[in-house]
Amino acid sequence: MNNNNIDLDTLYTTADKFINLANELSQKDTSGTVGSALRYAAARYSSFEASMVSKDMAAEKEAIKEALLKDYALMLDSNLDTYIQHLASQK
Repeated sequence: MNNNNIDLDTLYTTADKFINLANELSQKDTSGTVGSALRYAAARYSSFEASMVSKDMAAEKEAIKEALLKDYALMLDSNLDTYIQHLASQK
């Protein structure tokens, strides 16, 4: 769960693939299910990923959650700021 060695270009390219699929699925389902499914998938995959590196998930559960939530909060803040700036520039 250490993301220090992640190449940002690869991160963004991979994320764009998930976003493109979500956009495609959203054209067929406008109920909001796609966003919820994407968040669920991220939680499920993050749990799997943690299981691969954790020696004792039960004991480390809170630390794992804290690290993942911190990561998500930073990414969400960055993307919200980008959209806020984008929307402000269109006024």
